[in-house]
Amino acid sequence: MAKKIILIVLLLLVFILVAGIIYFELDPKNTNINFEPANAQSETDTTIRFNSDGKLKILHIADTHLNYDKHFDSSIWVIAEACDVEKPDLVVLTGDNTHPNEDPEKTKMLINALMNIFESRKIPVAVTFGNHDSETGPMTRAEIMEYYKTFSCVISADSSEGFKNCATFNIPVLASDSDKVGFNLWVFDSGDYDEDEPRHYDRVRTEQIEWYKQTSANLKKENDGETVNSVVFQHIIVPEIYDVLKKDDSKQPYAIEHIYNEGEYYMFDPEAVNYGTLNEKPCPGYYNDGQFEAMVETGDVMAVFTGHDHTNAFGVRNQNIDIYTSPMTRYKGLAYTTQYGYRVVEIDENDTSTYKTRVERLYDVFDFNYIKTARDNGDKYSTRIAFELAVKGGVQEGFMKLYQSVIEFFTGRQVTYPD
Repeated sequence: MAKKIILIVLLLLVFILVAGIIYFELDPKNTNINFEPANAQSETDTTIRFNSDGKLKILHIADTHLNYDKHFDSSIWVIAEACDVEKPDLVVLTGDNTHPNEDPEKTKMLINALMNIFESRKIPVAVTFGNHDSETGPMTRAEIMEYYKTFSCVISADSSEGFKNCATFNIPVLASDSDKVGFNLWVFDSGDYDEDEPRHYDRVRTEQIEWYKQTSANLKKENDGETVNSVVFQHIIVPEIYDVLKKDDSKQPYAIEHIYNEGEYYMFDPEAVNYGTLNEKPCPGYYNDGQFEAMVETGDVMAVFTGHDHTNAFGVRNQNIDIYTSPMTRYKGLAYTTQYGYRVVEIDENDTSTYKTRVERLYDVFDFNYIKTARDNGDKYSTRIAFELAVKGGVQEGFMKLYQSVIEFFTGRQVTYPD
């Protein structure tokens, strides 16, 4: 009896220790945030071309959700450090970048803090929107986009296009040694919500799809009749994601209920091509105007990179197009430390029929080696935040892997796939 009591006490102590590690937050202040508006003297070259080595590196940052909360300072730090670690040629922000405020000046200050990260490093940035960027407050999507464009680093749509989802455009990638278009990046504004009550998530609309098909045809014509290979970036995932997940009628571990169809559960199909981790239900629009079908028919798109579903970092293949989600790029204390991070996409002009991509989770990037370097450099802020990420991430990863191993042991089903 005494041994059983001792064992229970020890287990409780371990539980309390782990919980304390996870919940404890250092919450220091970041003194390197620049809230100033765009500097007219600053200038970033936004012509995108392959480097002299023929490579192009894209940093996909998703769902930063910047607001005046206790994690704002550390989230700004995470984004800036990701840029310094990866040194990308282009950053793509796929929406839910900032939370709108009733006071437009407060919204603009959030945008300033975000964009000055890239402006100070002279990194070109493609900006599109999610469902939250203009959800509340007096600023429209077009007005918010016009403000983004005051920064020289921003590549964006001309809001005079007249689309409801105005942050829609393409970025031709020029050859390393000429002005010939060697690749293309599509950036779609997938909207916020539809017109129904209750509202559902929006989608890429018919007018945007028609613009895409015409622009793709023009690129092909200018390329001597050869298709210009491309990838897509947008916020909301396409509805066809559910076509290549395995359907089940009952709730199982790592089976996710369909966002709109109650009682339908989906998981990775072991017979299909899968990447990464599926931790929450994919959330496409309720309606489908045919974006994915148009991309299949046009034949230029190799992959679609989305955000929106914060703790997912997976990919599946549907009709030779890879559909990806990228993890939330911010720091959020306790919540899903092991899942938050960013995605890198790399293209080689010597073979644009393929690409490379990887997900970097924050606790992997800012590990104990990073902490030692920061400490040696006298950077107290980076040392403290990275320490919190490394410890929490390590604890959560250990429990996550244990759970996955148990599921695989009892069901024989693989629940995650290599990134």
